[in-house]
This record gives sequence, C-alpha cells and structure tokens, in this order.
Amino acid sequence: MRLSVKIWLFFMIFVCVVFLLMWLFQVVFLERFYESFKIRDTAKVADQLVSAYHTKTDEAFEKSACEMALRNEMCIEILDSDGREVYYDCMYNGKCLLHGAGSGTFFYLMDLQQSDSGVICRRIFNNTLQNEMLVYGCTMVGSDGGVTGYLLLNSPIVPMESTISILKRQTMQITVLLAIFGAVMSLFVARIISTPIVKITHSAKRLAHGDYGTQFESGGYAEADDLAQTLTYAARELSKTDAMQRDLIANVSHDLRTPLTMLKAYAEMIRDLSGNDPVKREQHLNIIIEETDRLSLLVNDMLDLSKLESGTQKLERSVFDITQCVAEIVHRYEGISEQMGYHIHFAPDEPCLVRCDAGKIDRVIGNLINNAINYTSKEDKQVFVAQKNTPQGVRIEVRDTGDGIEEEKIKLIFDQYYRSENHKREVMGTGLGLSIVKAILKLHAYDYGVDSKPGEGSVFWFTIRDVVLKDEEGKNFA
Repeated sequence: MRLSVKIWLFFMIFVCVVFLLMWLFQVVFLERFYESFKIRDTAKVADQLVSAYHTKTDEAFEKSACEMALRNEMCIEILDSDGREVYYDCMYNGKCLLHGAGSGTFFYLMDLQQSDSGVICRRIFNNTLQNEMLVYGCTMVGSDGGVTGYLLLNSPIVPMESTISILKRQTMQITVLLAIFGAVMSLFVARIISTPIVKITHSAKRLAHGDYGTQFESGGYAEADDLAQTLTYAARELSKTDAMQRDLIANVSHDLRTPLTMLKAYAEMIRDLSGNDPVKREQHLNIIIEETDRLSLLVNDMLDLSKLESGTQKLERSVFDITQCVAEIVHRYEGISEQMGYHIHFAPDEPCLVRCDAGKIDRVIGNLINNAINYTSKEDKQVFVAQKNTPQGVRIEVRDTGDGIEEEKIKLIFDQYYRSENHKREVMGTGLGLSIVKAILKLHAYDYGVDSKPGEGSVFWFTIRDVVLKDEEGKNFA
C-alpha cells in the first residue's frame, strides 16, 4: 500500500473517531449527561444553603437563599428537626412539588429520614406544570453531629427531546461538511508528506544503480530535508569510495604488472641469453628475487591494510620504552644509510614508558621513515626523527627535506596510493605505507597528521597518549 494512501486512511480513521465521539456525547448520551450535571449542580447549591444556614443570620440567610433560588430557578423548603417549616421560597406560585396542592413534602421528609445516606434524589413528573422535576433533599447536621433540620430543593428538568432533535440535524450537517473537508484535507496532507519521500525513493534507486551524481530534493519540512541532505552526503561519500576503489585497483594492477613484466623478461633472458653466463645469470636472478620480494611485500601490505580496516586485528598492548624503541628502529636503517647515502638523525627526549601495541607502533615509525627516505631532498638525503614528551603524551615526528605538500592536498596524503605531484617515485615501499599508518593510529585512537609547506619539506607526526607514570621508587603504575 502506498504511503499517501496509508496516511489518508489514518486521517480518515481519526476523523471517524472524532465523529463517533461527537455523536455519542452530543446526541446519544446528552440526556444522561444533562441529568448528571443537574444533580451535581443541585447538590452544590444544597451544600451552599446548608453552610449559609449554619453561619449567617436569618436576614442574611434569607437574602442568600432568595438569590440562589432565582439564579438556579429552584424552590427551597427548610424544615427543623421536628419537621416544622422554617423557611420556604417557591418560584412557581405554589405549583411545585414542594408547595403545591397535594404536595408530597411529608413523604419526601419521611423518605429522607429513612435514608441511610441522609440524601435523596428523585425525578418526578409534575402534573400541574406538565414537566419532569428533580426533588433533592439532604439532612442538615450541626457542628456537634446532631440533626438540625432538613433541606428540600425542587428544580425543573428541561425536556431534551427537541434539543436532541435539533442537535441531531445540526450534527448531521457538521458531520457531512467535516467528512468532505477531512477527506480533502487528509489527501492534501498525505501528498505533502509522501511526495518528498517518493522523490527521495526514486533518487535512491538511481543511486543504487551507480548514479552517484543523484541530487536528493528537499521536502519542505525538517525531517525530509534532513533525509535528503543525509542521502546527498552519502552519495558523495559513495562516489569518493568508488573512485578510491577504482584508483586502488588501477594502482595495484600497475604495481603488480611492472614486477611481473620484469620477472617474465629476465626469466626469458636467462633462458635465451644468460643461461650459460654465470655473471649475467646471477645479476638477472637477483633482479627476479628483488621483484619477487617487492610483490610479496605489496601483497602483505594489502592483506595487513585490509585486516586493519576491517577491524579483525586486535591490539596487543604492552609496556615498553618508546625512546629505546625509536632508537632501535633508526639503528636498523644504518645499512640503508651506508648503502644509499641517507643520513637519519634521532633527537630523543627523556626516556618514557608507554602502553600500546609495540609491533604496530614499530611499523608506524618504520613506514614514516620509509616515506621520508623516499621523498627527502636527493641532494642532502637528510631525515630527522624526534621524540617530544608533552602533557598530551609522547609526540613522535619524522621530518624530511623534500619539496613539501600543497595545503589542499595534505588531507589526502594518508589515502591509499595517493601521491602528490611534488613527490617522486618511491625508492622503497609499496605505496600503502601511510594508509597502514593511518589505520594503526586510528585503531589506537591516537592523534596524527602532517605539517608541510611547498619547498620546506614535511613533518609527519603522531602522539601516543597512553603514557605509563612512575612513582618515586621507579615502579610503574598506570
């Protein structure tokens, strides 16, 4: 069932319920409600008269009783404890049930005296006035708990037949008009609510088929606007993700094709040319081994990055000296420094213990150094590693002296396979090093970033927040 039809049905059900309640209260139960309210109002007047009788002077009471009789159109009869009349006020010139010829005051008094509750309420037809009347009586009790007298009230009950007939015709007209208005209004509202959702649904279907340029139209109300904005944002992100996926496949294909081509070429050279030449064969075999290692490293990096981003790899936290860890990593690069002429400098701060995954932090630092080696200035080949102990944690910085990165491209530098135009082709690595750095640091929830300006080199940094403190005796505690 369409949304607009459902909304229309809900509105119509609501309108029908309103009509049903209106008919029940205004027509079906009107007479009952009237009698109930009449008894309640008469009882309230009786309480006021009893209170005035006990608290006011005779003159003041008579004035109050007269005003109440006029205001409520009722007859009043007050008897003392012996049944003698003390006060009366008749609004119908002796034609009421209390003061007319053959009145039943004595019988009402007897009925009241025999009542367990001390209250009577009777609906009786007045033959003289040809009208239904309400007789209400209550026993008046003094402050000492004794009976001080009896109060009887007589008021007319307005005939409801004609009123109900008028209300029926009026309610029928209102029902027809409101039914038409409700149907039209509910259909209009249903379309207002459903139209933006229908449009968004059609746009979502286009998005599902790969149309990432789909624009989701706003609906004129906050919820539809928020939904449209959210889906538009999702479409942009999906477009970026799709572009990154295509770039990843293209870059991986390129990085796989190059060493595979070289493997095939040098294998054919060994087969056709250098098979009997030990020196050339050794050179060609070394190239094949190097390219095989490069392929293996690329596959391993891709697998590791996939595990990190999927969340399947868990952190194995341990306490270790970060200063010693960085020093050992720098020491491992001495061979590269001697072979390729790079100079890696380490400026440590005071020794500091941290609690994190030592293996993964080791890889982060190594990847940052690899990145610096790849893109530092080829004239001086300098790489600077620094440890800085701050109130926020231990900050590790790796600085190169390369061409730097443009400001608008800094936020892309940690994306998979992204290469700035100012960067040259990697000397070492697979192009996934910074992506792995990003994944590991996000897994630790550590801050990281890069500070760079064109022509001034780049500083890649991250902060280890999980620092282990020491007490005065040198014992570690978190």
